[in-house]
Amino acid sequence: MHVVPDPDAGAAPAIAFDDFMKVDVRVGTIVSVDAFPEARKPAIKLLIDFGPAIGRKRSSAQITELYTAEALVGRQVAAVVNFPPRQIGKFMSEVLTLGFPDAQGRVVLVAPDRPVPDGGRLF
Repeated sequence: MHVVPDPDAGAAPAIAFDDFMKVDVRVGTIVSVDAFPEARKPAIKLLIDFGPAIGRKRSSAQITELYTAEALVGRQVAAVVNFPPRQIGKFMSEVLTLGFPDAQGRVVLVAPDRPVPDGGRLF
């Protein structure tokens, strides 16, 4: 699941650091990828392992233009883990997998540039 903000908009209004800390962004490893043919926009289903404290969570991600299932399994990604689950068709997405749009609007995943322990929090 992801929200696509207007890339031409300026920066969002300033917030307090304490407000930023309310967003729990964690790293996890993708353990499985499934097709999601019933999604309105091309998407896939991810199962992401966030380590023993958080466990495995599901996410719907519109990343089919740049990523294949084979390339995703074993890859670490960043996700917001404390948003409420969101029903997407018959699938319950539990975390928001993070990405940036490239110049063509395709989603590029956010990930650490080196392996880190699953469940690590962004700060």
